[in-house]
This record gives sequence, C-alpha cells and structure tokens, in this order.
Amino acid sequence: MGTLVSMLTWMRPAVTRYTREISQANLDYLFDKDANSIGALLLHLAATETYYQMNTFDGMNWGSWPDAVKQKWDAAMELGDAGRKTIKGHDLKFYLDTLQEVREKSLAEFKKRDDAWLMSVDKTWPWGPTNNYCKWFHVCEHESHHAGQIDLLLKRLPGAASNAG
Repeated sequence: MGTLVSMLTWMRPAVTRYTREISQANLDYLFDKDANSIGALLLHLAATETYYQMNTFDGMNWGSWPDAVKQKWDAAMELGDAGRKTIKGHDLKFYLDTLQEVREKSLAEFKKRDDAWLMSVDKTWPWGPTNNYCKWFHVCEHESHHAGQIDLLLKRLPGAASNAG
C-alpha cells in the first residue's frame, strides 16, 4: 500500500508543476476541433480517480454510477464533444482544488485498507480478473500519460516559452 501511495503522491506534481502560471484562457485553449483543453485533461484525471474510488472503495460495478455522479463527471471522463462544450471557464485553482479533494478522499480510503485488500481480485473486471493494485497503478500511469500530454500542450500554447519547462 505504501508503494502505491508513494507513486500517486510523486506523480501529481509531475502533472501540475508547469501549470503554475497558466491563465484561464490557456486552460480552455483548443488547438483544433478534436482537441482536449488542458483544463479538461486536469478534470479528466479527477473524474478517472473518482470512478476508480467508486469501483474499488465502494464496490460499485464499472459504469453503474448514480445519475448525479454521471452528470458531474461523465463529460470529464469521456472528454470529446461533451468535454469541449462544458469544461471551460474555470481558473487553475478550480482544477487543482478538485484534484486535491479527490486525492484526499483516495488517501483517506487507503488508510482504511491493507495489502490484502490491494491484492484482492475482482473477477468481474471487463478485461479479466484484476486486483486493486492493478486498478490503482492504472490511475497512476494514467496521470503519467496525461502529464506528458499536458506538457506537450503547454509547450504549444501561444507564448509557450514562458509557460512550460
């Protein structure tokens, strides 16, 4: 459990470190009609972690979320046209606070569990039996994937030389 928490804790600054000075306009910036904004990608990470919380901590089958949860998170989870239409107009604090709130819940829930829970297998997982460690490792590597994507987008923004490292 400690290794997983360490990985998740280490990964978060890799996602957010270069967004410190980003404007709301740049958080919303779309490079083309099929692009996702940096803000949408940040909210996507929060949505992903929220859905994995419900699956692993609450024992909910994937996709069986209540309608209110779907209304709040599905656009961020799925991105695409719905994300482009609805995820905009927020400042960086909104995204960082949302990510932090979701992560705090994960960390609080991890404190209630042990390595036996982490290694317990879900035989109903869509691609076959999968343990909670694999699911949460996916949350971590998902952040890593989008950290690279966010970094690329930051480097391509107008005035990018001052925006990204």
